[in-house]
Amino acid sequence: MKKLYLFISALILALSANAEKLTSFLEIINIEDGSRRIVKTFPHKIEAPNWTQDGKWLIYNSGGKLYKISPDNPQNPVEINTDFADSCNNDHVLSPDGKEIAISHHSKEDRQSRIYTLPIEGGKPTLITAAGPSYLHGWSPDKKTLSYCAGRKGNYDIYVISATGGAEKRLTTAPELDDGAEFAPDGQIWFNSCRTGLMQIWRMNPDGTNQTQITFDETRNSWFAHPSPNNKLVAYLSYQKGDVKPDSHPANKNVELRVMNCDGTNARTIAKLFGGQGTINVNSWSPDNKHLAFVSYKLESE
Repeated sequence: MKKLYLFISALILALSANAEKLTSFLEIINIEDGSRRIVKTFPHKIEAPNWTQDGKWLIYNSGGKLYKISPDNPQNPVEINTDFADSCNNDHVLSPDGKEIAISHHSKEDRQSRIYTLPIEGGKPTLITAAGPSYLHGWSPDKKTLSYCAGRKGNYDIYVISATGGAEKRLTTAPELDDGAEFAPDGQIWFNSCRTGLMQIWRMNPDGTNQTQITFDETRNSWFAHPSPNNKLVAYLSYQKGDVKPDSHPANKNVELRVMNCDGTNARTIAKLFGGQGTINVNSWSPDNKHLAFVSYKLESE
C-alpha cells in the first residue's frame, strides 16, 4: 500500500509538472515563538531536511541524490557522494554519533527500496536489508539497530534489523499500515498507525511490546513523530480528516506542523503550510532543541 501511494504521488507530481511549476522552500521554525525563516528557495523539489549533530549542516534529498547545505551560508549546496545509490528517497537517517548516514535506495533491477549505510562524508553504500520494499526511519541510540517500515506478503509493518545487516525482526502485526518507526533518545520507538481508523501517533518498547496510542485526535491524520534530542517534545505532521485517506501521506496538501510533550499532552499547531510528502519525513530537530527544519512548497501555473 505504501509503495502504491508513493508511486501515485510521484506520478501526479510528474504529470502536474507539465502545467505547473514547483518551488521548494527550505525553512527553519522557532519552536517557542513560531517565527519562520526561509534558508533557501529551490526551483525544483527537495525533501526531508535533517540537522547534522554539530548543527553546521542540513542534509536533504532531491532527484534521488543527497545534498548538504549550511543553514547560515546556504548559497552553495554540496552533493554527498552515494556512489551507485542515485535513486534515494526521503528516508535518510543520521547515526547517533554523526559518523554515518543510512539511506533508502531504489535498485535499478526491481525498483524496490532497500536500506544501506555509508560514511557521512560519502562513499559506497553497504546493503543492510536484503528484502524489499524497506523504508528506513530510525537508528537506535546505541547505534546497533535500524527501524523501518517494510512490505512483506502485501502488508506493511514495522521491523528492526542490526545496523550491520542480518535477520530482520517484525514488531507490529496490525493488518492496517504501521509506519514511521523512529527511535527516541531513551530507546523507545515512536511510530504512526491507522489501526484505529485514523492515522495516529503511537509508541512502543524497542522489542515491540507495550504498543501505546499517544494521540487521540479525531480531526486529523498524523504522521512521522520525531522526538527532540532532549526527549521532551515530539514534532509530527498532520492532515485534516477527510482530506486524505488515513494510510496516505501525499504531497501538495494543506498540512499542519505540530508539537506535543512526550506524554502526549499540550499538542499544538506551530505552522500551517502547503506540503506533506517531503516536509518532515526525517527527524529535523536542531541539536539545541529550539528549532525544526522543514520544506514547504508552492505550485504555480506556467
